[in-house]
Amino acid sequence: MTEYAARPLVTALEIGAGTGKATRVFAGHGITLTATDPDAAMLTELRKHVPADVRTAQASFEDLPLDEERYDLVYAAAALHWIHPQDCCNRLATLLNPAATFASFGGPLHVADPRVEEAVRTARSPFLERDDIPSPDGTPPDDAMQWPGTELHRSEWFTDVRQTVVHRRVTMSPHDCLGHLSTVSAYLVLPPAQREEVFSRIERVLPERVEMVADITVHLARRRGGRR
Repeated sequence: MTEYAARPLVTALEIGAGTGKATRVFAGHGITLTATDPDAAMLTELRKHVPADVRTAQASFEDLPLDEERYDLVYAAAALHWIHPQDCCNRLATLLNPAATFASFGGPLHVADPRVEEAVRTARSPFLERDDIPSPDGTPPDDAMQWPGTELHRSEWFTDVRQTVVHRRVTMSPHDCLGHLSTVSAYLVLPPAQREEVFSRIERVLPERVEMVADITVHLARRRGGRR
């Protein structure tokens, strides 16, 4: 990312920091970092794991003030799909210095073994037909450029849009696998009783170790010069 930016990253803003997994990667590298999230409990947990000089702000992306600080880097780690897509690029551009960088990285985890994946699909089927996150702009999943790269390409405010996929496999316990599913929006919107039942059904079909495909899709874009 620093190679792409081709400029010192002095200040950075994280959107939807959650408990700070990505924040920990960026903290302590000479960057003045502000981590934001609308959930106060998430930020409380984040502060336990990052240096004291990491600033935090309880706010959603839509509520961030646009008339204050500008940043050399604005990024979101597996959080951008939570924001409202309307006017997204305009708001991002307002938060960035001219020629500064926006970065988004993340991607869904899914079971690597087709037999286990089918068993999970059958277990959840009374409650959910599917648990993936559809593209906010309707981009088909097999298109070469995925969202938010598609939206950044269309925006008048961004240029040099790049997409890279980092291929990964991780192995989880059933407990950790269910912990991941508990953060997926398809499950979060279920009534609590249904969510508890579907997790119980899924847990019964998981092996002792669950191999997951955990590819990370990285999108980078550079804000065009000039102020709004």
